[in-house]
Amino acid sequence: MKFGFVLPGGGAHEQLEQAVLAEESGWDGVFVWEGQFGFDAWALLGAMAARTSRVRLGTMLTPLPWRRPWKVASSAATLDQLSGGRAILAVGLGATGLGEFGEDEDRVSRAEVLDDGIDLMRALWRGEPSFAGPRLRYDLAGHEDMLHAGDPVQKPGVPIWVAGVWPRPKSMRRVLRCDGLLPVYKERDGPMRMVTPADVREIVAWLAERGARPEIVVEGETPRDDVQPWAEAGATWWLDTRWELSSGGDERRRQVSERLAAGPPS
Repeated sequence: MKFGFVLPGGGAHEQLEQAVLAEESGWDGVFVWEGQFGFDAWALLGAMAARTSRVRLGTMLTPLPWRRPWKVASSAATLDQLSGGRAILAVGLGATGLGEFGEDEDRVSRAEVLDDGIDLMRALWRGEPSFAGPRLRYDLAGHEDMLHAGDPVQKPGVPIWVAGVWPRPKSMRRVLRCDGLLPVYKERDGPMRMVTPADVREIVAWLAERGARPEIVVEGETPRDDVQPWAEAGATWWLDTRWELSSGGDERRRQVSERLAAGPPS
């Protein structure tokens, strides 16, 4: 199992120093929030790439239906070049209720754009001169120099982790096209909840039956939470999160820095 830390926010310089501390303390990944407004996640990750040499870097997560996927593909590929192949792109539908910016909040529509956006980014990274999906398209025939300027270091492209709802069929079929799964649980008429280790075992078995072995990414807070049951269930990444510290100034900074300095769970 690999261990990442999701920085709960703060100023750009603060988060940059925390990323350096995370690498020095043995963490495997550092992830930053990408919301509707605030610091620019990709500029911050680029600065982190210049100050680190080993730790994986990514968003947690990018609301792809509210972005231009070709721009996201460019940002992720640029980060991959700057970091020497350490970028990860986590995507999802986007959380509603975080401020009104006029985005399309229809879930079906956003799901269609998410699917198309994933395929479009893959096509760009493979160097395909054109793409036509149900909702998105591009045509770069005759502009191959532009196309290949954004080639990622990682082949066939930057790993895409996607939020997926177990055991919902449409959501899980999306996972089969991606490199990692950020799972939550929701029956059709039931409430959304975090997955359990038992859920992860079922998910891993379902994916294996279809020949898929994506990263299984779960989250929690150590040392309070025990990661061993998750590792035994088949999770491959543990993300330490402190979402309740998204505001808090000096106290947030102190708690995050102390946890980072202590290193990942052994």
